[in-house]
Amino acid sequence: MPTDHDALAELLRANSVRTGDFLLASGRRSPYYVDARRTTMSGRGQLLIGRVGLATLDAARWTPDAVGGLTLGADPVAYAIAHAAAASGRPLDAFSVRKEAKSHGAGRQIEGPTEPGAAVVVIEDVVTTGGSALRAIDAMRAFGAHVLGVLALVDREEGGREAIVAAGHELVSVFRVSELV
Repeated sequence: MPTDHDALAELLRANSVRTGDFLLASGRRSPYYVDARRTTMSGRGQLLIGRVGLATLDAARWTPDAVGGLTLGADPVAYAIAHAAAASGRPLDAFSVRKEAKSHGAGRQIEGPTEPGAAVVVIEDVVTTGGSALRAIDAMRAFGAHVLGVLALVDREEGGREAIVAAGHELVSVFRVSELV
């Protein structure tokens, strides 16, 4: 019987990994594209990501109060992990980081029940250059959170890990793209 990790790899391969000629947000061209949302927003993906993400946090020995990252890519991953934690009786919330603070309402950039002083793990669905994770880290530090590290569902192995490490943070990935293509 396949493990949750193996089942998630197969789901990502079937739903999220495309081959062809793609222009990435970084401006680079690539022979493959990882549209993780096709997996992270599916019911089966949510179930597996929650279990595997929670196990990955445990393996990294991170005990965050909350997980989250830049909206939209990080949201379903963070919510799945928070849900899996709640199902196992563990306290863990999720948060979303807006690209900028809202200009109306409470004017928040960080959404969710997370408070300043919380220990957090920044989530990424796919890390390419590390820019999104670093923006989320900056926002969370400005908010007053203590960032334990970055958890990525997929590391494209294109310098993102190195950029995050160079900025003084650890990156743990569930999969490297070379494991999926």
